[in-house]
Amino acid sequence: MSLFFSKIKRIFNLGFLFVGMVSYGQITYTGIVVDQDKQPLSGVEIRLEKYPSIGTTSDFQGRFKIDLESETQVKITHLGYKTLILTLSEKFTTIILELDSELLNEVVISASREQQSRRDIPGAISVLSATTIENTKTVELEQLVNQVPGVFMSASTVASNEEHMMAVRSPITTKALFLYLEDGLPIRPTAVFNHNALLEMNGTSFQRIEVLKGPSSSIYGSDAIGGSFNFITKSPSRDFRSSVGFEINDMGLKRYELEMSQFTNEDFGFYFGGHYVERKNGPMAHSDYEKFALTFKTVHHLSNTTTWTNVIDLIDYRSDSNGDLSTEDYKNGNYESDQTFTERVAKSFRFRSTLSKTWSSKNKTNLNFIFRNNELGQIPFYRITQFKKDGQLTGKAIGEINSDKFRSIVGLIQHKLNFDFKKSSLILGASLDYTPQEYIANPIDIIVDTETGQNLDYQLNPGKFILNYTADISNYAGYLQYEISPIPALKITTALRYDKFEYNYNNLIETSAGAKDTYSTYNHFSPKLGVNYNFSSTLGTYTSYSNGFTPPQASDLYRNNFVETGGNIFELKPSTYHNFEVGGYYQPSFKFKFDLSLYLLNGENTLVSLRDESDNFFNANIGSTQSMGIEYGFKYQFLPQFSIAHNGSFASHRYIDFFDRGVDYSHTEMAAAPKILGQSRLNYTPTYLNELTIGLEYELVGGYKTSFEGQAVTNENLPTTATYPGHHVFNLSALYRTKKIELWGHLLNVFDTLYAVRSSYNVFRKENTFTVGSPRAFHFGIKYHL
Repeated sequence: MSLFFSKIKRIFNLGFLFVGMVSYGQITYTGIVVDQDKQPLSGVEIRLEKYPSIGTTSDFQGRFKIDLESETQVKITHLGYKTLILTLSEKFTTIILELDSELLNEVVISASREQQSRRDIPGAISVLSATTIENTKTVELEQLVNQVPGVFMSASTVASNEEHMMAVRSPITTKALFLYLEDGLPIRPTAVFNHNALLEMNGTSFQRIEVLKGPSSSIYGSDAIGGSFNFITKSPSRDFRSSVGFEINDMGLKRYELEMSQFTNEDFGFYFGGHYVERKNGPMAHSDYEKFALTFKTVHHLSNTTTWTNVIDLIDYRSDSNGDLSTEDYKNGNYESDQTFTERVAKSFRFRSTLSKTWSSKNKTNLNFIFRNNELGQIPFYRITQFKKDGQLTGKAIGEINSDKFRSIVGLIQHKLNFDFKKSSLILGASLDYTPQEYIANPIDIIVDTETGQNLDYQLNPGKFILNYTADISNYAGYLQYEISPIPALKITTALRYDKFEYNYNNLIETSAGAKDTYSTYNHFSPKLGVNYNFSSTLGTYTSYSNGFTPPQASDLYRNNFVETGGNIFELKPSTYHNFEVGGYYQPSFKFKFDLSLYLLNGENTLVSLRDESDNFFNANIGSTQSMGIEYGFKYQFLPQFSIAHNGSFASHRYIDFFDRGVDYSHTEMAAAPKILGQSRLNYTPTYLNELTIGLEYELVGGYKTSFEGQAVTNENLPTTATYPGHHVFNLSALYRTKKIELWGHLLNVFDTLYAVRSSYNVFRKENTFTVGSPRAFHFGIKYHL
């Protein structure tokens, strides 16, 4: 027995000796990885150049630790940054990574809710970076997003007060064809779409904006048809940063802004940003508005592998609603409004909590919880009907006051697995969105000035309702996305999502108005298949097929003049879309980049807005539609002081199968669908004053039809088609920046061109109406960094 223990002792001694020899031969190297602003970078790969299997990654503070023997040359890689090779020293090492300016290496997250290189995304995606946002200093959001090829946000600086419509691979529309996201999560639930939803966001908090064009329902679900707009919020800075800003223009607008940000310790940081804006006595009558917006974000690194992020958004908005101008008022520059009391009031509260866990280099999970509380109250101008007798106003009209409230509880979980086989990965996700909605509409009697046609005052009819209902709306979804690279230059992406919707409608006044109580369900599978092929680090191409859909909105189902009291709801079908696309991207140097996409988008059961004989809007499915086009954009710095950027699109939008009350509109052009969109910008930075940048901007919107084919009538009462001729607008801007102070100015509409951001034909008035664009105006801003 003693001999046995003696042998065991020798074995242990040899083992300890071997471990000691190995430990003695290794040295522990430590350091931190930061970007050019000295902000820590997490998830950076630090691996031996000769032996890539040996390495580590930086933690949430950017710090790393690695044990090495004699070989100390490492390769440092991070998505979106230039690869760096260096030799570690025994002293604490600070590694600074530079952003990769190549378009193909641009980092985006909107295609899958995970960070990806542009080269791996089989779709048309554009990024408005933090630098672009800071340097543009736009007056309104549309000046920013309209820099994306094929995007036209229809909003008026002088009249809209952040209310807007959108056109992306579609006509200018209010339909649920666009998805608005904050940090990859929808700001509104399905079936309660609001085309003015962007006024419920805080522009101060935008770090960057990603626009993914075409259907992306395979990841995000319904409404992501024409495009998905992902507004990514600012994160805490490592050092304390704060600023105050003020803007003013000669259109009655003033804006105050405050921001501050800091990591208070190694693990916890916050961002606070907000603004207050008001307009009084602007050029357009009845156009006052005010808005308070606040975002508070915290980031807490619970461990080196776990991060807890919380975001609170608060919006309080009120605006006069001035309505459209008649043809006569528009042409004569008469900006008087027919409205005196119409308004829109919106209050929005959102809370999002995200727990992100990195289990290993191959496994990551994100768990999201969202709570939304929204209230929208209106006295809408478009619901007013004036009465006439023998062609003359009687002095009476009817309208309504309505209120739309909802509260949402959302849960979403997503897990990503990376495999060693052919750089493949799998994303699995599931979500639940439960939204109880309350909607009330009360009738009002209106007094009309018979001389001017102005709506002067109103009286509420107490105890009477146009609608009064509740609806519980649920959306259950599951999705997956698989990527694989059979060869290094080729990436194949396939995805599939299943959605189920439940609408439980409860009419609180079933005996006096509205449809009977109804339970409705909708189901849909959304597939996607895409291929990327990258010929080199500067040139790539892609092709893809994607399917998208949008279920009926609650307002379309339950509010319709064709629904009898206590009858069935208006039967509507989900609209489905099939998108076929091919595109490419090219950037031979940091001075030039170019991207291009061609698409064919076929719609089935497309929803359109129609007017009845009483001038009331209603929505209905039509047979099918087809949109096709080409989108392109380039940027070229042809001299050190000069750079030019241009984006444009050529498109055709047509009804393929469409009948309305016996009239055949098949194979005709859609209304409000410009064939040409374009924006160009020339920037000049003097060599003798590089703190100054001067910009000249040109906006082109091509002509379009404002009515259906043959729907309008001439003065002789003959059928015709109403049109809008399009417009050309030039803007000037200047930005001067020092370390502490930023000063900027805009000269909008340099040549004082008369134009409209949207025009439509009014069947009741038998003429075009216009949402007027900005006249020549001056806008100034200042920001001081404390």
